[in-house]
Amino acid sequence: MDDLVQQAMAKWPNVPNCFGWLGLSARGDWYLRDDATQAAGPFAGEGANADSKGSRLEHDKLMGFIARNYLADEKGQWFFQNGPQRVFVELESTPHIARLQPDSTVRTHTGVYLNVQRCLIDEEGHLYLDCNEGLARLHTQDVAAALPLVEQGLWVPQGVQAVNLPKQFDYCKSPHANSK
Repeated sequence: MDDLVQQAMAKWPNVPNCFGWLGLSARGDWYLRDDATQAAGPFAGEGANADSKGSRLEHDKLMGFIARNYLADEKGQWFFQNGPQRVFVELESTPHIARLQPDSTVRTHTGVYLNVQRCLIDEEGHLYLDCNEGLARLHTQDVAAALPLVEQGLWVPQGVQAVNLPKQFDYCKSPHANSK
């Protein structure tokens, strides 16, 4: 966590949490969700539509700041510590989106290297990696590149139901829904 964030937390300890304003897509993109966007529906899942996703962040320094201060609480709710305020994140899929690197290492959308412990595959063919940082969904553009790892037996996909993953891996896809 950034020093500036820790200082702000000490200076203003009772700032209320923020829900529904930030989302993470299944492709590792951050989305800002204003009042109108939130009123259009949930970020992901049942009732979600294109109007409810929000505006994709493209500012590198802001995305880097979010990445450095991206954490989970004791309820498995992921958030961005924005100074003294926790901005809880709506997840389209998993808390981490994995990218396969040319040297076969794996990094999250926040740049953290992952130690893959096992590989999972859901009913729609999405690959997930059980890692040191928790569960990560492999980016759709990297599935073909992962094929050699599967063929070599380095990753042996085990079948899972996507709907069971949050409970099995102890994360919350919608802190906003839980806050109501």
